[in-house]
Amino acid sequence: MTSNYKKVVSYILKAAIVIFAFGFVYKKLASNENLKQFKHLLEQIPQQEITIVLGTVCLLMLVNWGIEALKWKRLIARVEQISVWRSIESVFCGLTWAVFTPNRIGEYGGRVFFLSPKRRIIGVVAMAVGNIGQMVLTNVFGAIALCIFIYRFVPLDYRLFYSLIILAAMFCTFFIVFYFNIRWLNGILLSMRFTRKYKKFYSILARYSKKELLNILLFCLARYVVFSSQYFILFFWLIPEVHSMDILVMVSILFFVQSTLPSLDLFDIGVRSVTASYFFSFVTSHQVAVIACTASIWLINIIIPAILGSYFVFKLNFFGNTQRN
Repeated sequence: MTSNYKKVVSYILKAAIVIFAFGFVYKKLASNENLKQFKHLLEQIPQQEITIVLGTVCLLMLVNWGIEALKWKRLIARVEQISVWRSIESVFCGLTWAVFTPNRIGEYGGRVFFLSPKRRIIGVVAMAVGNIGQMVLTNVFGAIALCIFIYRFVPLDYRLFYSLIILAAMFCTFFIVFYFNIRWLNGILLSMRFTRKYKKFYSILARYSKKELLNILLFCLARYVVFSSQYFILFFWLIPEVHSMDILVMVSILFFVQSTLPSLDLFDIGVRSVTASYFFSFVTSHQVAVIACTASIWLINIIIPAILGSYFVFKLNFFGNTQRN
């Protein structure tokens, strides 16, 4: 493939990605009734208050993805050394890819194309380790929150509830043990003949020590605290009568349910709204405010970063290394 031909194909691919992303975003925003409800709610609140609250939530969005960039740099350090800024570029580029691909799978491609070609597949494996860490926290906190929810709002025989507690404890233990022994997965793959020939790609799993995995998990925890705070701020602001602990429990359940369902980022708002509406109905009757809060977080955390990331898409080079700053 000639150099000029590669450039043409590369430009076409980058333009297609951005067009797809903006097309999906525009279509979803133009028809989103939840965001219109949120706008109606804001019309009744002083402008200065709106600016402070939404400004804080948007700032936390940048903190959230900034932490993710630092986590990505840490994950990939054993594969390739990249700067913090390059890590930020790859994270936002990945978010642009993620909005129109099922289960955010495009996020992997958006990130690893910022690595050298021979290290991209290994980069996918490294990114998966970080995502597993995030999943561990989502499942552990979600299981605990679900037990609290059932104890408070669902009448169960005490024997059945205790069985549920034991099941939840086993569930949490499994994820924690599996994460801190991620090298077991390397051993399992090596034991299978048809995957053994690809060991150079997944052998990175054996390189992560428990200390490194703990550091990665702390980054995941920091992200969990940040995006939980975003939800907490908006719900506490618009529905102040809901108890703080109830907000945290419902938000943890929302993350948990959302992580278990296959979805597309742009249509994920439907899953979030229905889930939030159901669980928050146990603690408040302000369903419009609940759905509006959920929709606004979706806009701030998913759509705005995806739009920002479109700039970095044009810095990709699909057939070689990415352009250097």
